[in-house]
Amino acid sequence: MAKHTLDLLLCDARLGEPILSSLKLVFQDEEPATVGLALIKAGIATSQNDPLLARKGCFGVFGIRKDWDSPIYSGDRLELYSPLLIDPKTVRRKKANQNQDAKFQAAAAKRKARRL
Repeated sequence: MAKHTLDLLLCDARLGEPILSSLKLVFQDEEPATVGLALIKAGIATSQNDPLLARKGCFGVFGIRKDWDSPIYSGDRLELYSPLLIDPKTVRRKKANQNQDAKFQAAAAKRKARRL
């Protein structure tokens, strides 16, 4: 059985400041080089249902979120992301509502000023 190696960079940004490290993973020729298998061989995950990686989009390659079965190539930077603390949709919605409230208050102040 022939083996091939992948040289990867691992960027772990789950706990504060990102830590960049070099990995050399050995795959059998019949094994597909996927993101999930690389995470298992690196000792980060035990399976696809690992609680550390259970949330969606917690890993990617070069800043693009990838699935467990996505292929990975030599020279790629495998990144582990921390969970989002605030949902971006909620923040945008809240900001839009604040701007709308400010518009309504300004219009009400104009109407009140016209009456005086």
